[in-house]
Amino acid sequence: MLKSVKEKIILGIDPGTNYMGYGVLKVEGTKASIVCMGVIDLHKEKDTYKKLGYIFERVWSIIETYLPDEMAIEAPFFGKNVQSMLKLGRAQGVAIAAAVHHSVPITEYAPTKIKMALTGNGSAAKEQVSGMLQRILQISEQDMQTHLDATDALAAAYCHYLQMGRPTSDSTAKSWADYVKKNPSKITKRKTE
Repeated sequence: MLKSVKEKIILGIDPGTNYMGYGVLKVEGTKASIVCMGVIDLHKEKDTYKKLGYIFERVWSIIETYLPDEMAIEAPFFGKNVQSMLKLGRAQGVAIAAAVHHSVPITEYAPTKIKMALTGNGSAAKEQVSGMLQRILQISEQDMQTHLDATDALAAAYCHYLQMGRPTSDSTAKSWADYVKKNPSKITKRKTE
């Protein structure tokens, strides 16, 4: 069950070196709604360092505009191409730096966790995630983005929203039974008749 929050703005980021997705979600009470989503278009810039500078400036501007309370960012997936991983990691790091400079707390989510949270399938296609977001958040067809990086970023924000109502525990709990055993003070026992 989700905890009721007066109002919270969550910024989601899907790091990329050609297109970096962003999505902003507003949480009021236990209801989430979309504020905006889009992409930072980097595909024409060939200079790696200029790309990083532009990412920093745009993420900075998005933070200044929407004043998020928290940021959810997709963790880079481990691929076989080391150079691609390095570029993606740098892009993610620059976006994180912009948030850190604004004192915005950051949570990183694995792509499979985000997909699982939205579709129930950790290996769901980007199109499935996009379609599920459209239904859940009631986004009109004309407001949907053609770049799936935008919906991936919004999915990171929505995944974070879903996690807000879950109990926090130490990372050593491996199952709910283990969590209950290690956190007895956080468990309310139901009386049975």
